[in-house]
Amino acid sequence: MKKQFAVIGMGRFGSSVATSLYRLGYEVLAIDKAEDRIEDVLNQVTHAVQADSTDEEALRAIGIRNFDVVVVAIGQDIQASILTSLVLKEMGVGMLVVKAQTELHGKVLTKIGADKVIFPERDMGMRVAHHLISPNILDYIELSEDYSIVEIHVTPRMVGKSLRDLDIRAKYGCNVMAIKTQDQMNIAPRAEDVIQKDDVLVVVGSNEDLRKFERSFEE
Repeated sequence: MKKQFAVIGMGRFGSSVATSLYRLGYEVLAIDKAEDRIEDVLNQVTHAVQADSTDEEALRAIGIRNFDVVVVAIGQDIQASILTSLVLKEMGVGMLVVKAQTELHGKVLTKIGADKVIFPERDMGMRVAHHLISPNILDYIELSEDYSIVEIHVTPRMVGKSLRDLDIRAKYGCNVMAIKTQDQMNIAPRAEDVIQKDDVLVVVGSNEDLRKFERSFEE
């Protein structure tokens, strides 16, 4: 049985999460206290309800505990975000994911017991910064404070060489997790696999080692 999601806060981020999950085939309940925002997503989710998420009785009436994952995507109102998260944890929701505005906000959410805290603005800023550093960087995902994954477009000097020839692990301390070739994904690349034009490498490593790897594309 597929997971059921409830998303609270139909701002730009919350509505994007809710409608994307719905398009992927999941049951999604959208919640916001503003009627106009509910009307905007009414036909793009399974159910949409106007409610005050800081009101425990209102959440109980909705049946919020029946959902596998609850995403709190409240925007600028940090107090409402914290109160909503606190109410949800006390109600015993299974999985609580909360959007944080600042590092301090995130620390408070963690102490409350949020299962996952996300920083969409900060993470997007990191991705944009890495795109600016090197136009070959297609995506950047932070795994922790010290480790990340990058998707990087191969350079002409890589084409025609095998992973053994490039020896990325020895030179940069990074590991090639996968190679994307057009619509194909090689998730277990071998040392003898040869890099083709327009390939994309999925590389994991420490942030320091990845920076060395990225800088090599600037040379």
